[in-house]
Amino acid sequence: MTARKVHLEPMASPEQQTALFAKLDELGIAHKTVSHEALMTAEDVDKAAPGAGMSPAEGLCKNMFLKSKKGELFCFTTQTANKVDMKSVSKKLAAPECRFAGDEFLASVLKVGKGSVTPLAAISDTEIKCAFALDQRLVGQAAVWVHPLVNTQSTCLSFDDLVKFLTAVGHPPKILDFSDMVEVAAPAGGAPAGKPAKPAKPAGGGGSAKKGGEKREKGEGDKEVNKETGLGMAARKEDDFPTWYSDVITKSDMIDYYDISGCYILKPWSFSMWEEIQKFFDAEIKKIGVQGCYFPMFVSQRALEAEKDHIEGFSPEVAWVTRSGQSELPEPIAVRPTSETIMYPAFAKWIRSHRDLPLKLNQWCNVVRWEFKNPTPFIRTREFLWQEGHTVHSTLEAAGEEVLEILELYRRIYEELLAVPVVKGKKTEVEKFAGGYYTTTVEAYIPATSRGIQGATSHCLGQNFGKMFNIEFEDEKGQKQIPWQNSWGCTTRSIGVMVMVHGDNMGLVLPPRVAPIQVVIVPVVYKDSAEVTNSAAYELEAKLKAAGVRVSVDARTNYTAGWKYNHWEQKGVPIRLELGPKDLAKQQVRMVKRIDNSKEDVPLSVLVPKMQLELELIQHQMYKNAKDKHNQLTKTVMKWEEFVPALNAGCMCLTPFCEEVEWEETAKKRSKEETLAGIEEEDNTATSAAAKTLCIPFDQPPMPEGTPCFISGKPAKCWVLWGRSY
Repeated sequence: MTARKVHLEPMASPEQQTALFAKLDELGIAHKTVSHEALMTAEDVDKAAPGAGMSPAEGLCKNMFLKSKKGELFCFTTQTANKVDMKSVSKKLAAPECRFAGDEFLASVLKVGKGSVTPLAAISDTEIKCAFALDQRLVGQAAVWVHPLVNTQSTCLSFDDLVKFLTAVGHPPKILDFSDMVEVAAPAGGAPAGKPAKPAKPAGGGGSAKKGGEKREKGEGDKEVNKETGLGMAARKEDDFPTWYSDVITKSDMIDYYDISGCYILKPWSFSMWEEIQKFFDAEIKKIGVQGCYFPMFVSQRALEAEKDHIEGFSPEVAWVTRSGQSELPEPIAVRPTSETIMYPAFAKWIRSHRDLPLKLNQWCNVVRWEFKNPTPFIRTREFLWQEGHTVHSTLEAAGEEVLEILELYRRIYEELLAVPVVKGKKTEVEKFAGGYYTTTVEAYIPATSRGIQGATSHCLGQNFGKMFNIEFEDEKGQKQIPWQNSWGCTTRSIGVMVMVHGDNMGLVLPPRVAPIQVVIVPVVYKDSAEVTNSAAYELEAKLKAAGVRVSVDARTNYTAGWKYNHWEQKGVPIRLELGPKDLAKQQVRMVKRIDNSKEDVPLSVLVPKMQLELELIQHQMYKNAKDKHNQLTKTVMKWEEFVPALNAGCMCLTPFCEEVEWEETAKKRSKEETLAGIEEEDNTATSAAAKTLCIPFDQPPMPEGTPCFISGKPAKCWVLWGRSY
């Protein structure tokens, strides 16, 4: 029997497999390996076994790669025929609220691709981050079949030898006894190894929907297709945010994981959103005289370390190239974490006179910051895309004016394109850009995680870099002067913030202005009406395209209409139009809005202006919803006793503050200590229990004279926004 074809996920390298088999041989473990088509699920394994030379009577295995609420990782192996549920496994592992771990852990810990989870991957977990467990029902099996790091092969060895191998590589397994458990149904179709089981119903319903007497098809009708594409979220946003977020960005086809931890593939669905941001921002900065350019990604050690304060801020994250082929380089070369030290030596050559100013350049590029905190796609990655503007001015006033011009454009990106509310403000001295004069920022907030997040920054660098890189100009009086410089940047983090703010338990929810497809048309066809219905759908598509609407017809014949509804809901398309023969008879179409799942019959005669209006209304409603939530979670705090309780309630805190570094550090330390009193802080998160200053908002409420600082009791100088932060 031949297994069905599925999308091939990234696999372990041949070198990894060679090392695995060498280890088995070193331990004297007898093993045999067969090749076959990619097997993603337990059901696939059962179907393919006879044709691949694996007897169903032998130990055909399935694996669950899990993450507990405390961040512990587990790999559990059992036979495909054994029935276990997540609750039972969690109980036996003594690990609270286990869920399927995200694909990023597969790549970074087990170093395998999706669908290739195996206990043999223990050889890759040299830091012992994952615990391995085996079902007691495997004990004594002479033949246990597991993947040898790739799902296009299966390897057979005995249970005793599997235990011997795991123990030898530092992962002695825990044996789980389920004899006292009530038997429960296995996940529908068998969960793909390393992939959440498909929910009983796809997200968004997919049941029978009626409109104008039209019976809609069920989205769950094609079980094979639903299982293969993984419709539905594995976790609820409010219950398990990390798993939910990983699910949303993968199942909406935004990213794919890569075999280097912290690096991700941006697929067209997400990259097109970045292109919309580029299109808007590039046009706006050109209006104020900024020109595009490109500088090399490499920087010499000498240049990078020329500005001491600047490099101190980045030094732990700098990636260095030290070899070319087999030869050591005479001097290490850094990959840019930012481009000040690359661009400014050139500025020193180009600038001679006041007539050469202002110099305004911007480049769209990638940067690398080799962080060691747990990566989060879009939010915290080792390589990311951004734009970085670098400008040179003759006066501080001119530089300061531009800083605020750019910051306003960043506000517009978030609020007008992404429908995400932000707070414009200035960073404190503690939080400002290293080596800069002052830093301005737009700060967003993620209600689901109660965390602030820096959206984009616009820095006035002062004259520090000019002095370091000998940038000088001759003014109108013939005197040598040091210019004033700015730098500003916005990254693909903005896309992750948008997902976190707007996504729901059905998947992605996209603001129309950045949605790759704003309207999807789904023909509801029958054998005798397919040609007419599809033709009408394409006519509507042409009219909407002519009006500037990004629209697509989904006329695929291998999926049911209901399945398509769920699919496009998961991808976040703002409007779905359903068109069947009875709709055509009535000269109307059913409109379904993703933001609230509301439905309305729209006459075809007014469809184009109706879609244009609805897209604008959805954009504004999404912003209003997010803004209302943002306001609800911003609390004014006047004294320390109210501060940590407000943070623990999921709020940002606006406080009167003395603006002294000592007291800012004290607030960070005390907020962490009080929050974690009696609680062990999870070390698997990129965020901290400590509060930090997000910004000094430009919009300052009135402050009565003599108002004391909320923590020091000294006279307050300004209102400061605090929060826990990414």
